[in-house]
Amino acid sequence: MKLFKNLNFDKLKSGLNKTREKLVDRISETVSGKAKIDDATLDDLEEILITSDIGLDTAEDIIERTRKSLRNEPERNSETVLRIIKQELINVLKEHSFETEYEKLEKYQPFVILIVGVNGAGKTTTIGKLAHNYKRAGLKVVIGSADTFRAAANEQLEVWANRAGVELIQRESGADPSSVAFDTLSSAKETNADIVLIDTAGRLHTKHNLMEELKKIKRVMSKVLDYAPNEIFLVLDGNTGQNALLQAKEFTKYTEISGLIITKLDGTAKGGVIFQACSEQNVPVRYIGVGEGIEDLQSFEPDKFVDALFTK
Repeated sequence: MKLFKNLNFDKLKSGLNKTREKLVDRISETVSGKAKIDDATLDDLEEILITSDIGLDTAEDIIERTRKSLRNEPERNSETVLRIIKQELINVLKEHSFETEYEKLEKYQPFVILIVGVNGAGKTTTIGKLAHNYKRAGLKVVIGSADTFRAAANEQLEVWANRAGVELIQRESGADPSSVAFDTLSSAKETNADIVLIDTAGRLHTKHNLMEELKKIKRVMSKVLDYAPNEIFLVLDGNTGQNALLQAKEFTKYTEISGLIITKLDGTAKGGVIFQACSEQNVPVRYIGVGEGIEDLQSFEPDKFVDALFTK
């Protein structure tokens, strides 16, 4: 099976411009020209990390590790501290990287991914872009439109399914979402599909009903495929910063999230929230959105992400 990871470094670098200005440029300005990095400078760097949406606990941990590493360095200069902080940022992301769906695809057919997230996070467009990625990998993809409470969601998903060139299973507005999931998995089994993507409603303000609905969808899917779903991806809007973390905390109370997809990073300076999300939720980021085009949902690789932040 051909595997495919969509990663365009130049596009990633461009998409992270605002986050770079808020995080890396401020770090560079703080240490620039300093012959020796003292504790006061490290305190300033910690404040920059905190105010760049990396979060208090994660920032404290990064700076503490940086202090320890500096003790073993012959020179405590600006180049050294930049190198260490860059590596510590990579370490935060790598500590929470697990086996990806690409590595598990061969074990299951079809491989089932449930997509959750609040309305407005970019969930529907993300599903279309995911479908495009998998289709380009040579996989047969089926989408189930189980957000039946918004007619616009069905229409929007139909547009994206057509753009990606994949099959879409949908029912009339107001239909039982779990019945759509059942029909989608049944169709995927019959047609030997490789990937199933199931959209869900995103009404977090009625979270009890929403979470009960998610549980029902999972129960119904398991009647068709006892292992389904293989993954549950939570879509978060990078523009919302700390609010995205609150959403993640709410969803993880009710369902087991296996991966995060952070959207709209090209329009925000709050990309630092990725580090806090990984650290506090202990859930890996799987994909990031750095543009509106169908190619702009990129596979997330910690090294490349941090490299792009530190490269002008």
